[in-house]
Order: sequence, then C-alpha cells, then structure tokens
Amino acid sequence: MEQPIILIGIAVILIGFLIILAGAFLGDKKPQFAVGGFIDPIPLGFANSREMLYVVIALSVGMFLLSLYLSKAV
Repeated sequence: MEQPIILIGIAVILIGFLIILAGAFLGDKKPQFAVGGFIDPIPLGFANSREMLYVVIALSVGMFLLSLYLSKAV
C-alpha cells in the first residue's frame, strides 16, 4: 500500500514545480506565496494574500482527508 502514497507525493511535487515554472514565465508583477500543513489535527497556513491562504488551507485539508481515506483502506 506504500507505493500509491509515494506516487501521489511525487505527483504533487511535480505539479507544484510546474506551477512555479509557469508563474515564472508568465512574469507576474507581485509574486504570491503560501505555505500550509498540519500540526496534529489543526490546519495552519501562512501566505501574503488572503486568497492564497484559502487555497493552501483547502489543499491541506484535502490532502489530510486523502491520507485518512488511504489509511482506512489498509
């Protein structure tokens, strides 16, 4: 069961890399950033815009729910 989790992690990293490259080539005037994660069951996030914060929290919650679903499948 470890193999799909590793593939999902690699896919997320590659997608993030592609998004960063696309943003660099499009030349946005004001770069935006966001970092998110979990400390136990509490989601947290840091960003320089409110919209990016909402996106990173939503992605963090989605990944958390996905990990819960995959852990139940074992």
